[in-house]
Amino acid sequence: MSTPDSPPPFDPHDFPADLVAAQRDTVILAAELEAHAATLPWSREPHPGWPKVEERGREHEGRPESPGWTPEETAEYDRLRTALLEAATTVYGHPWWARCAQEGVKGPDMVKARQALRYAPGAVPDGQHTVLDQEDVDKAA
Repeated sequence: MSTPDSPPPFDPHDFPADLVAAQRDTVILAAELEAHAATLPWSREPHPGWPKVEERGREHEGRPESPGWTPEETAEYDRLRTALLEAATTVYGHPWWARCAQEGVKGPDMVKARQALRYAPGAVPDGQHTVLDQEDVDKAA
């Protein structure tokens, strides 16, 4: 309990704005990278592919020929991947986590705090989710 002269107890879920923004950037960049990758041929380099094979009752899926990625597709993929890695590094290496450790947040409580960041207001753009909500599970069932 805090008194008027003492600061309130430390809350590991009271995330600083720059950490929340970095988490949001990570989510956005991951979605952009996934969307871009979905438009690309299956192989980065030209590849002749291989046929479908059935062997002793087991099927091994084949792959069609791939023209490879264009220089523009490669540059965009690499740009998005690099930006995503930088944003994720900002989140994972943020000084907030060191502060949490200094305040005694350890083990499962630190994991809970890191997971809570994914649900913090503003950490995920409207309409995007980083994990399934119960509503999603209900729809799938």
